Amino acid sequence: MGAIANGHGSARWAFAIGACVASVLWFAALGHGAQRLAPLFAAPRAWKILDGVVAVVMLTMGGILIASV
Repeated sequence: MGAIANGHGSARWAFAIGACVASVLWFAALGHGAQRLAPLFAAPRAWKILDGVVAVVMLTMGGILIASV
């Protein structure tokens, strides 16, 4: 994070603090969301749908990266 923060000049500390706060909030939200969605993901069909969505996102991102070369 230090190398990226240095690219923000005098705002490097604000960037670093903001990135740390965003990280804490993200993982807290992820944990809370996992707890709330646990009953939904008790079904194998939900996992298959989630896997399909992840596959589509990854293939899309891969296609965008290949096209940008």
